[in-house]
Amino acid sequence: MDGFDYTELDPEERSNKYWALFSVAFGIISLCAALLPICGAASSLLGFGLGMWGLRSTSRKVAIAGISISIIGLLISITYAYLQYTQPK
Repeated sequence: MDGFDYTELDPEERSNKYWALFSVAFGIISLCAALLPICGAASSLLGFGLGMWGLRSTSRKVAIAGISISIIGLLISITYAYLQYTQPK
């Protein structure tokens, strides 16, 4: 009727959108921090969890992107940690 989306006023929907955005941010941070395996793994797990919460919003594609980037960051962290700690000294 008046063209206004009243779901924007819902505080839960708004916070779920923020969780989806934070998931992408922590996913990107995890890619950058993957060379320090503990930092990369922690930020990717945080990004994954926030993405799961963000799936409840209308920004599902953003949340799925955050989850995907976080999983890639976690895999890079695990691979780098494995390669770093299994080298002969």
